[in-house]
Amino acid sequence: MRTSYSLPLTSVLSPRIPGMRAIDRAHLKKLIAHEEERFLALHPRSGELYAQAKRVMPSGVPMSWMAKWPGAYPIFVDSAQGAHFTDVDGIEYVDLCLGDTGSMTGHSPTATVDAIQAQLKRGMTAMLPTEDAVTVASELSRRFGLPLWQFTVTATDANRHVIRYARLITERSKIIVIDKCYHGSVDETFATLDQSGNTIKRPGNLGAPVDLAQTTRVVEFNDLAAMEAALAKGDVAAILMEPAMTNIGIVLPDDGYLPAVGELAKKYGAVWIIDETHTISVGPGGMTALYGLKPDVLTIGKAIAGGIPTGTFGMRTEIADRIKAKVERELIDTGGIGSTLAGNALSLAAMRATLTQVLTDEAFVRMVKLGSLWCDGVDAAIHEFDLPWYCSRLGARGEYLFQPTAPRTGKEAADAGDFELEQYVHLRLLNDGFLITPFHNMALVSPDTTEADIAAHTVALRAMCADLVSI
Repeated sequence: MRTSYSLPLTSVLSPRIPGMRAIDRAHLKKLIAHEEERFLALHPRSGELYAQAKRVMPSGVPMSWMAKWPGAYPIFVDSAQGAHFTDVDGIEYVDLCLGDTGSMTGHSPTATVDAIQAQLKRGMTAMLPTEDAVTVASELSRRFGLPLWQFTVTATDANRHVIRYARLITERSKIIVIDKCYHGSVDETFATLDQSGNTIKRPGNLGAPVDLAQTTRVVEFNDLAAMEAALAKGDVAAILMEPAMTNIGIVLPDDGYLPAVGELAKKYGAVWIIDETHTISVGPGGMTALYGLKPDVLTIGKAIAGGIPTGTFGMRTEIADRIKAKVERELIDTGGIGSTLAGNALSLAAMRATLTQVLTDEAFVRMVKLGSLWCDGVDAAIHEFDLPWYCSRLGARGEYLFQPTAPRTGKEAADAGDFELEQYVHLRLLNDGFLITPFHNMALVSPDTTEADIAAHTVALRAMCADLVSI
């Protein structure tokens, strides 16, 4: 039986708009310079490894986006356990990033590690199913309400596959996405709106294979009129969306918005796909269960295997039947769906242990409570120092934006960005022993996070805010 829990989605304090303090830019530059010097003094061994890394990896990092971390170089991790990790200079951190959800379980949870170790001795991949697949699919069905499941290597793969299936069964070409969305490295989702409302590729979109206007139609979050106008053209195969935006800043749905999108999808014959990869932070069944949503397809990855790469998608029986009617068994392996490692025994063992023993219904009760406690500390600092910021809540996740009110669209959240200030926030907190999600002022708590961890962050954040406004 599912454990009940409360979910505050908004600040418990009303935003104070008039008379808020502006950040003095000259003062901010001095603070940044001080933290940059402090960073170098704290992390000499990371600096040595970075010098070696630059000789064998572009920008000295294994993935290009790691170069965006604040500081002269990324810190190198030595070990991670639970809600903490230690770098190669021996400094221990409270980890509120948690692999940007990949380690939402806490690092190396015992149950998951035990299951992985046991499976390693029995084989990692064989292109054949294991009993764990049945257990995991059954648990996912219980949580999200969709009866049939398939497994992938990442959530990106899951999104790619369901887009292909949607085009197959609808015989339509366009995919609707939300402006400033994020769904992994899916080509169709790296689109945005220009000033005239036309779909164009997002800045920084590298080597787009085709003009995004050929594949994608972009609408703003919380804009039902724009959604219906986009669907009414009759060429939309699917709507792919998060139930709350998370990667441009947390943007929450208006009351009634999500069910209305579902009704519009049904009205115009489009497949409604919900991506719960990040929004599972609200509870064991994500926002789909919390709000009683009825998507055609649901995708998720990252957290559900405790850090082992995996993804999955669930679908209604009617969708599965339509797919089966159009797929020939003789050609089922050449359709662009699946990969050699998809549904492998190791990832399924990790998922089974994680879903049944780590990210349990009971664990979410505690995680949501601590997420709210983190946001309470942020709200207190914002109000004490009259900062023009707003803290949004999403269960075990929270984030503050540099604007005084909650954003309603991705564009509004993006316009609230302040790269220089964000870099300072991250660097200051890192030097003080706290890692928050990169490129956002976002925190996520795990089953291993403690009230002491949250309280320590609140103290550090308050000190940082005090320094920001002290000239």
